[in-house]
Amino acid sequence: MLKHRTATLDDVSLLTWMNRELFEDEGHRNRFKPISWLEHQMRGFLTGEYDAAVFEMDGKTVAYALYIDEGDHIYLRQFFVCRDRRRRGIGREAIETLRKRIWPRDRPVTVGVLIENRVGYAFWKAVGFKGYSMELEMPPSDDLSEAHYRDLE
Repeated sequence: MLKHRTATLDDVSLLTWMNRELFEDEGHRNRFKPISWLEHQMRGFLTGEYDAAVFEMDGKTVAYALYIDEGDHIYLRQFFVCRDRRRRGIGREAIETLRKRIWPRDRPVTVGVLIENRVGYAFWKAVGFKGYSMELEMPPSDDLSEAHYRDLE
């Protein structure tokens, strides 16, 4: 049976390592950051306005969710199920728990998915998320000189 609890600062190290695996799995650019940077970031989330739920099964942590109540919606910043526990319904059950027991039911929930993360996208669709918007990014480039822009006109 999946149990949940609110994360505390005692969970920072565990959540940091899980967050590292999340970044690796989804191909996030932060996967190259040192663990100390990730730990500092996680500590900042938990001492700031974010909350986290830790999900446990058989006495072991199997998933977590990091989120913030924005007032008019819940923003799910990070969600991770341990690699050796995936495809067993834990993610679906955790999202259901969040929706029914933790988050206000009268607010929508938003989540971002990296464009290349097809597995993540499929999961979010399977648990009930629907397309709403797409955020695009233009990466920095050293070769975009003023002459280049003139050539584009």
